[in-house]
Amino acid sequence: MAANSSSTVSKSSNTAGGKQSGPSAEQVVATFQKMRQEQRSMASKAAELEMEINEHSLVVDTLKDVDPSRKCFRLVGGVLVERTVKEVLPALESNKEQITKIVESINTQMQSKGRELTEYRERYNIRLVGEGEAEAQDQSAASRDSEGGGSKSGAGVLVS
Repeated sequence: MAANSSSTVSKSSNTAGGKQSGPSAEQVVATFQKMRQEQRSMASKAAELEMEINEHSLVVDTLKDVDPSRKCFRLVGGVLVERTVKEVLPALESNKEQITKIVESINTQMQSKGRELTEYRERYNIRLVGEGEAEAQDQSAASRDSEGGGSKSGAGVLVS
């Protein structure tokens, strides 16, 4: 469906001005889809790491109530090793802190990717399938108002 939409946009932009000053509609859609996929993968990784933080918290809370000299087992690189609680607990807390920092970093990257996506959508007048018709009408009215000047083209790109 996106291919059909983008091909109709490509035809209309070719006939409208005769001059193309930028990437084709297919390239715009492909770049937009790639950026969205990058953002989704970051969100997926952040969710995965959040689950690890929860697991670490659960284990740390459990081990705090246990005798420090008691033996426990830890999986390190696919190998189960025997240690004491007093050896494992600081390592788990350190790992949890490092994972938390990584999640914060990923969240910051996701926010900047979101801003980049929004700017890209505005630059190329990209509308997603399923957006409200009132919003699409507002955007088309705004693009008609700005047709006289600027680098925006009158035609938008519809992405599924």
